[in-house]
Amino acid sequence: MSALPGASWSPGETLSDSPERWEVAESRSEYDGGFIQVRADTVIAPDGERFERTVVEHKDAVGILAMDEDDRVLLLAQYRHAVGQRLLELPAGLCDVDGEPPVDTAARELAEEAAVAASSWELLLEMFPSPGFCDERWWVYLARGLSLADASDFVREHEEADMQAIWVPLDEAVRAVLDRRITDALAVAAILAAATR
Repeated sequence: MSALPGASWSPGETLSDSPERWEVAESRSEYDGGFIQVRADTVIAPDGERFERTVVEHKDAVGILAMDEDDRVLLLAQYRHAVGQRLLELPAGLCDVDGEPPVDTAARELAEEAAVAASSWELLLEMFPSPGFCDERWWVYLARGLSLADASDFVREHEEADMQAIWVPLDEAVRAVLDRRITDALAVAAILAAATR
């Protein structure tokens, strides 16, 4: 038995995140930038300690791991200004249509970004990419039964106008993740999740 600190998980126990909300004494808006807002919260811990936390409010998003009948996955090479790199990513987008279920957002984004439709949708992952400061949640879908989609109504602008689609065998995508050649968090998580199913 290890002498390391912390409780040990036991077989039969459910290993799961759990909802919990600490009291907020004060919340003030610091920035409103359209698709992101920043607020400063004064949080009260259960032991009474007060501390400040900055929270970025961001719309939820979807990601799509599109896999064809040969187990090739669709990657999009896209320039990302914030990190100064062209990253290999999955088709993805914001849940920015009120009332639209995430799976419908995923289908729309796959058609818009890659001109691909899917007949089969499976929720692969649900995740918070940066929970230390941001409330954004991602729904990540495995899309199969692929065919061409009509994306003629969608105009790709800015970085999206320069995206390149690449079909890669899943096992090669896994190697690229493990060799740190694919570093986009969404792509890393989805590729590894699909490979272990």
